[in-house]
Amino acid sequence: MSFTPAEARRRAARTDWTVLAAELDEHGSAPTGPLLTPAECAELAALYDDPELFRTTVDLARHRFGSGAYRYFTHDLPAPVAALRAALYPRLLPVARDWAARLERPAPWPDSLDAWIERCHAAGQDRSAQILLSYGPGDWNALHRDVFGELVFPLQVVIGLDAYGTDYTGGEFLMVEQRPRAQSRGTSQVLRQGHGLVFTTRDHPVRTRRGWSAGAMRHGVSTVRSGRRRTLGLVFHDAA
Repeated sequence: MSFTPAEARRRAARTDWTVLAAELDEHGSAPTGPLLTPAECAELAALYDDPELFRTTVDLARHRFGSGAYRYFTHDLPAPVAALRAALYPRLLPVARDWAARLERPAPWPDSLDAWIERCHAAGQDRSAQILLSYGPGDWNALHRDVFGELVFPLQVVIGLDAYGTDYTGGEFLMVEQRPRAQSRGTSQVLRQGHGLVFTTRDHPVRTRRGWSAGAMRHGVSTVRSGRRRTLGLVFHDAA
């Protein structure tokens, strides 16, 4: 599959990142423009059936995380995965730093993704966290957070590889926000094929009468009713 870093940057530029940042503030998630063509989605989805590309497979039912499975790529990432991850990091970095400032937290993320990953590895987080997920009828994913160690990037991206309503039904992306001194709030989102959804890894700033508080969030997947739903998960920190 021919997919250059320059092409990834060009596609990332299609998104209005100012609008996306505002939606992230409000909801903790926001869609991007198209990042992959249907043909590229099909090629990436087909990689799931080649176990040599992955360091491990997680059976959700075995761990009582839900039903279905996902696979972590090795560090030898397919070209589109590596290129999109590198192209999206600098787009998300200003949001990450802004959130850290509002929540009065450290902002340890350098300008370069490579430099950040080097810090992860130096801290013992040296396993790839890029994920290819596959769900069939009846599969689902429990609400969770993808925090794999002390070093965490506060945003990640999931890209739909199959067409909702044609290739599968159900399987909406779910988020639940635990609001400060209030009832939890839930949202659902259909993943468009080839489009990304940026979402918070663990929390986002919520304005309160006393300033800013961290609104804790978890994400998951509703039950797939028919077909096969495959997605690509881009995580901007590595795992311990």
